[in-house]
Amino acid sequence: MTNSSSPKKNEQDQPETSGPVLKSLKTKLSKPEDAEKKILSKKFKDVEISVPIVYGNIAFWLGKKANEYQSHKWTVYVRGATNEDTRRVIKKVVFQLHSSFNNPTRVVESPPFELSEQGWGEFEIAITLHFHSDVCEKPLSLYHQLKLYPEDESTSLSIKKPVVVESYDEIVFPEPSESFLARVQNHPAVNVPRLPVGLTFPTPVEDPSERKRGDTKDHPLSQWFTNFSEADELLQLAAARQQVQTHIAKLRRQITVIEGQQQQLKPSSDQ
Repeated sequence: MTNSSSPKKNEQDQPETSGPVLKSLKTKLSKPEDAEKKILSKKFKDVEISVPIVYGNIAFWLGKKANEYQSHKWTVYVRGATNEDTRRVIKKVVFQLHSSFNNPTRVVESPPFELSEQGWGEFEIAITLHFHSDVCEKPLSLYHQLKLYPEDESTSLSIKKPVVVESYDEIVFPEPSESFLARVQNHPAVNVPRLPVGLTFPTPVEDPSERKRGDTKDHPLSQWFTNFSEADELLQLAAARQQVQTHIAKLRRQITVIEGQQQQLKPSSDQ
């Protein structure tokens, strides 16, 4: 099917109640409904769980096989930032394509959370993440502009080197439920804070081969994925270094003040 110009995104008012927060947009989602709350375990106050994700697309030019209606083959996806399995958090992902595609609403209920198509035009794709019931009852919407052509117009199209456009973000879940917290502890795809002293959970039983089937480490397109983990580590190191330098400067100022006070006391002590 052909795909034409980008449809306009529907602007929706975001509720102001607590729920998952997308770090870059500070998008808040509502708490579970009363009926939902009854089946969930207790909440942990002052605790946040964050899930780093990457969403975007990879597009290959079809070269000699390209025609007026199909110039590229592309894949749009949501993955863990370190390519780990995210099924303990994400239940399913819905991709809303341009209306010119057959069945434009595509539902993916198991990883990898992706879909592939062919077309000629760029447009905006709405990506809706649905979570397990003990994570959050309200879905989270992301928006990605499908890119088929290089940003630099002087760059030649190549069938070997794709166009890759990815965005990094972290979904933050405040006040997680006990079952959610227990399920994702020590999971490499999830950032879990240090638990309070004396609080422990049974180690979740998981088949390693099952987790491997859910990750994207050996994905056919993984060689083109952006390594956001290194960039994130560099940012954390830079922030830590800045804090250390600020602390050192503060200590130096304190030492200077103390030395000045000592100098002022010296004449009186000599008399």
